[in-house]
Amino acid sequence: MERIIFTIDALTAWAGKAFSWTILLLTFGVAYEVFVRYVLRNPTSWAFDVSYMMYGTLFMMAGAYALSRESHVRGDVIYRLWKPRTQAIVEMTLYILFFYPGILALIFAGADYAAESWSYNGGRGEVSVMSPANIPIFQFKIIIPVAAGLLFIQGIAQILRCIVCLRTGQWPAHLEDVEEMETILLQQHEEQEKRGQTAA
Repeated sequence: MERIIFTIDALTAWAGKAFSWTILLLTFGVAYEVFVRYVLRNPTSWAFDVSYMMYGTLFMMAGAYALSRESHVRGDVIYRLWKPRTQAIVEMTLYILFFYPGILALIFAGADYAAESWSYNGGRGEVSVMSPANIPIFQFKIIIPVAAGLLFIQGIAQILRCIVCLRTGQWPAHLEDVEEMETILLQQHEEQEKRGQTAA
């Protein structure tokens, strides 16, 4: 079961990291627009569209990765006081009752929305109405059901984590690929203190 969990975690990590590169396009688009607008006094007709498409893509495609690393906002004031098995029961119940109905709705509605966007304008696809450049945006609408599908798959891994916790009484480990800077600094500080104590 843990192999399945780690395989799904690895898939969503790959997707999140692959689409994290859109931040470079977003940064370039915004920086270029600021430069040409305020320095050259000649704003572009495409930078706004690129900005919101890149940000939306990054936001949507990083959702499953964030879920796999428990990075989504959670009100855990009471939750963290419970025993792991109680946490697992509550989490699994919430995934079944709230997470999956919402994600399934997003998959089906997103697929319809994307199909409509692709067939728009006599099959030529939807273009942005936010600028006169008519930037094509239909290809980015497919991100909605794809991101929802990744969340669906990651939800399976989260439910399997709950099942493992119910069996063993402990939460299974997560794949670790990034650490908060604060955690790294604390670990380095602790190592330096240990070295100082052994040297003394």
